[in-house]
Amino acid sequence: MRFVLVLTVATLTGIPAFAANPGKVPDMQALTALAAKAEQATPKERCYLYAELVSGMTELASQQMSSGDTSAAAASLKAIQSYSAKIHGDLTNNSKKLKDAQIIMRRTAFRLKDLMMNASLDDRPAFENTLKQLDQVQSQMMLTVFQK
Repeated sequence: MRFVLVLTVATLTGIPAFAANPGKVPDMQALTALAAKAEQATPKERCYLYAELVSGMTELASQQMSSGDTSAAAASLKAIQSYSAKIHGDLTNNSKKLKDAQIIMRRTAFRLKDLMMNASLDDRPAFENTLKQLDQVQSQMMLTVFQK
């Protein structure tokens, strides 16, 4: 029983602010700072930081879609695709917090799919492309986690 409690606490404290509070929209300064931090981070840390960034950008896209700003949401989706490609490029067996990053990506993909279902038919192709890329990155992350 004690092991389960310790495991639960360890898991919950490892979840980033954006992923821990779905629906909480980060401000652009926080996202810009996180992007700069990810660019300067070591290759071991980049995967996790970019996963946090993808999660934050998804929440931002959600807010933009809610407010009717589809052009800004499309730009956010492009940023999500860019950061997902960076995750895929930086993915290594020795990445820190790889399992946590994989969980963040899974939750983000689920959130993005929910957004896609509520989007207009004209906006859905952009969501589908982004979701497809997130699924590919998440699958690669899962394979890397199990190779350890």
